[in-house]
Amino acid sequence: MDRKIQLTANTQTNSAGGEFPADLLVHLDRSRPRSLRVQLERGLRKSIARGSLPPGTALPPSRVLAAELDVSRSLVVGAYEQLVIEGYLEARQGSGTRVRAQGVRDGTGDGPAGHEPSGAGPAPATRDGGIRRSGLPDPALFPRSEWLRHYRDVLRDIPDDRLLYPHARGEPELRAALTAYLGRVRGVRTTAEQIIVCGGFSQAVTLLCGVLGRRGVTRVAVEDPCFSLYRRIIRSAGLEPVPVPVDDQGLRTARLARLDVGAVLLSPAHSYPSGAVLSADRRVQLLEWARAADALVIEDDYDAELRYDRLPVGALQGLDPDHVIYGGTVSKVLSPALRLGWMAAPARLTGDIARAKFLEDFATEALGQLTLARFIESGAFARHLRRVRPVYRARRDSLLAALRTHLPSVRPSGEDAGLHLLLRLPPGLAPATVAAAAARHGVQLEQAARYWADRDAAPPALLIGYGPQRDSVLARGIEALGTEFRGLARP
Repeated sequence: MDRKIQLTANTQTNSAGGEFPADLLVHLDRSRPRSLRVQLERGLRKSIARGSLPPGTALPPSRVLAAELDVSRSLVVGAYEQLVIEGYLEARQGSGTRVRAQGVRDGTGDGPAGHEPSGAGPAPATRDGGIRRSGLPDPALFPRSEWLRHYRDVLRDIPDDRLLYPHARGEPELRAALTAYLGRVRGVRTTAEQIIVCGGFSQAVTLLCGVLGRRGVTRVAVEDPCFSLYRRIIRSAGLEPVPVPVDDQGLRTARLARLDVGAVLLSPAHSYPSGAVLSADRRVQLLEWARAADALVIEDDYDAELRYDRLPVGALQGLDPDHVIYGGTVSKVLSPALRLGWMAAPARLTGDIARAKFLEDFATEALGQLTLARFIESGAFARHLRRVRPVYRARRDSLLAALRTHLPSVRPSGEDAGLHLLLRLPPGLAPATVAAAAARHGVQLEQAARYWADRDAAPPALLIGYGPQRDSVLARGIEALGTEFRGLARP
């Protein structure tokens, strides 16, 4: 039976006993008791997103709402804490819990991108895009002066006739620069004609799903856990995402032979969020499956340049260019604001992908492409990487040292590369409670369960991004959190 409660768009204090006139409907489906809190979170997100709960609205005290919904108070407290972490709500002593004055809006009610409720994916929302917020670069490290110099050079040198519509496949200069760079640095075997430039790798996945669907593919395997936006993109294209577990050796490729899928999407060099690297044996097994099933492997190489303690892991595409579509982006090494990504596809697919790109948005903006081409060819891209790797490594080292000292029972993974760690919590600690405590000390933690296909089956874990967070802030925050750690047991 559904349990319904009508709440208010009330800007008065939310002290106990306050009136909450009926203008918001929240549904709780009692046939799904394990997801009652998820349902409550989703209902509140939707109400905030569509304006039913405008900024400044006071929410009922947790004990009042718990009584009305006939649920435990801890369930309501947990839902409120999660929405505080996500930026929808704010809780202040003496004024209760309110909708944030400058909260998150996404128009769908599913929360910030990368924050999907069970059975749904994320939608872009937050001011920074909300995408992989635990894996963002430091915007202060963007090479403004050098980028501006190359941009000015492009504007000075570009012929008038190039200031018309861009190429649907991407500007020839960038495709040539990427062909050389990816071959040299990532071992990608491709040509400029096989590269399609797109608005980030997420658009690449969107285009590929459309092409695959028109070719008869109905199901696409994805890592579990994985970047949850991909599951939503696959569904929106009318395809079914099929989760395949990830362990410390990466995707469990042996399971693919038992699945009726036409493609698999994975990040073999640094799986998100676990940080696992696909082992050599599983790489071989994956490609053998792709050849036998005449299936495609979609390789998301989102942060492979940011490595610290190991040698580079070459692109999977270099082992079988006929069955692997390679995708990359500058979102992690430069800035997600650029919205520049690419894919290197087998020749038999490039025509279909280019037509899909043309129909999607005609072409990616040209001046940024031409600037990136010069940035790569001049060596500025390599210099930028040499400059930022030590910075990110120092922040990671400081974070790991603080975790070892102050939170020794927390088990980090994925530390060899990238901009984030997955933190597995010991039994008895609720991720939402730990994240809320960390936020009080200036450390941003993200609940990891949303990246699992079944959130209820996810281990208690959190994500921490060290890209934009200074090492001193991280160290002090973790130290302060450590003093609270013994008191953060689950009720």
